[in-house]
Amino acid sequence: MQDEKFKPGEGLHLAIIMDGNGRWAKRRGLPRTAGHREGAKAVRRTVEAAADCGIETLSLYAFSSDNWQRPPEEVATLMQLFERYLGTEAARCVKHGVRLNVIGRRDRLRPRLVRAIEKAEAATAQGSALHLRLAVDYSSRHAIAAAASMFRPPGAVTAEMFSELLNRAVNSDPAAPDVDLLIRTSGEQRLSDFLLWECAYAELVFTPCLWPDFGKQQVEEALHVFQQRERRFGALPDAEQVASEGLEAVGP
Repeated sequence: MQDEKFKPGEGLHLAIIMDGNGRWAKRRGLPRTAGHREGAKAVRRTVEAAADCGIETLSLYAFSSDNWQRPPEEVATLMQLFERYLGTEAARCVKHGVRLNVIGRRDRLRPRLVRAIEKAEAATAQGSALHLRLAVDYSSRHAIAAAASMFRPPGAVTAEMFSELLNRAVNSDPAAPDVDLLIRTSGEQRLSDFLLWECAYAELVFTPCLWPDFGKQQVEEALHVFQQRERRFGALPDAEQVASEGLEAVGP
């Protein structure tokens, strides 16, 4: 991975909804499973690109809780690919300082897969260059409900306290900050129950690029768009703020 002086994603939390594997395969007359295998290659490219661009946290939507409704054969292939990814990529993550973390439910995963997750997380725990979070059996609404049920102390819960509970509810270790930029591939324009709380002020970028074709170029293009956005978080831009205060100073 390159050590560039200018890192356009320095310190950011980038989240990606990886969409379009099936359409990529269909356009080529291939089974959907072929698209998922190519999608796994795109994950590696994207992780490398994120590290090169200075991204601090990368959250990838790998398998939603609703995806259990897909044909059993497709689900089985996805789980096999995921387990294989954990086995083959953990060493690369260690080499490049990437801390791998799987967020989402684990009670519905096969014990063998859970053991593979725990092994990969333990092996990469010292990584500090990039926090890679793979969302598997993930539902933001379920996570929010689980976090709410964990709150017990008297008094009102603050947004900061709830964020901590939410990270605990999805097994995020370490806790992740709010999302700065969310990308969805394949042209679809919805969040699909992904990081709803964390994306409260995220900038959204939708690209027609199908996930198996995604890589460093698309990451850099999205970061360029992000840099052109004016993030106000509900406040006025600096110039307007100054003008507003000036008018108030001379007004009645």
